[in-house]
Amino acid sequence: MRAALYQAAGHVTVEDVPDAALHEPTDAVVRVVRSCVCGSDLWSWRGVTQREPGSRLGHEFIGVVEEVGQDVHTVAVGDLVVAPFQWSDGTCPACLDGINTRCEHGGTFGAPGADGGQGEAVRVPLADGTLVVVPGGLAGVDEHLLPSLLALSDVAGTGLHGAVLADVSEGSTVAVIGDGAVGLAAVLGARSVLGAERVILMSSHEDRATIGRAYGATDVVSVRGDDAVAAVREMTGGLGVRHVVEAVGTPESWATAIGMARVGGTIGAVGVPHTSPQLGIFQPFVQHLTLRFGLAPVRRYLPDLVARTMAGTYDAGSVFDLTLPLADVAEGYRAMDERRSIKAMLAG
Repeated sequence: MRAALYQAAGHVTVEDVPDAALHEPTDAVVRVVRSCVCGSDLWSWRGVTQREPGSRLGHEFIGVVEEVGQDVHTVAVGDLVVAPFQWSDGTCPACLDGINTRCEHGGTFGAPGADGGQGEAVRVPLADGTLVVVPGGLAGVDEHLLPSLLALSDVAGTGLHGAVLADVSEGSTVAVIGDGAVGLAAVLGARSVLGAERVILMSSHEDRATIGRAYGATDVVSVRGDDAVAAVREMTGGLGVRHVVEAVGTPESWATAIGMARVGGTIGAVGVPHTSPQLGIFQPFVQHLTLRFGLAPVRRYLPDLVARTMAGTYDAGSVFDLTLPLADVAEGYRAMDERRSIKAMLAG
């Protein structure tokens, strides 16, 4: 089979690799129908983080089950499934607490020793606890829904989790920092799932702001840093917002989040801090802020989001603005790195 491999910063290839195969009786083999490039993949593309040359890439995919182990009972051959970016057993204490990304037996697709989503097929460990079946199978799903289902594998659930961590509820006013796919999904989740009344999106890119408005953003702030903080405070009578979603993970985005949070507010952070920002605690302390963050347990949200997507009430697929064949995956990385694309989808 063919799969994307990391070779060096700025260098991704598609090569022949061993076919995905069952290793354990709890495994499934999934033929990939759609996959994509994640913003977090760009850190190694840019050389900010290091990967082993020849390592597999990608952690977001949907596909059709081709084979199951003898101990798999909740998915069957022929099922169309959504895979969250990490596998989990669904039964350990962390999973039972809804924190599947801390599963005692879990792991990440594309990590060393694991198949990556940017390939023709994937071995899925712990299939029963990981995969979520889409009703009707591939033949019963309109093709226009495939991007929406693919978004559920990571960015949709991650954005929603940021809003959940920020304690967004019916009637809330929330600010979203980050206009990438996760930030846009946070807008969608805050409005359509949690019922926020006002969502202020930080975005200086009109194409992204347009999607944000379609997802329910009521206001867009196009400036950054201290200017963004001042703008949000002016929009809220000087108070700031009670709910902030931080979807970037840099020192600058954290400073913006803390600066625009209202006294007693809550920041929900799902931007992975690849650059290891040092977070000072004095300002959050004196502002009585609640800080909640963590790697999003996407599996926890999948059943509800799949149902909403199939019912036509939730569509996160607009974040994909570039579709490429697997053979051209490197162009997807380049386009996202150069901000010519919000998120690149791989089809075939």
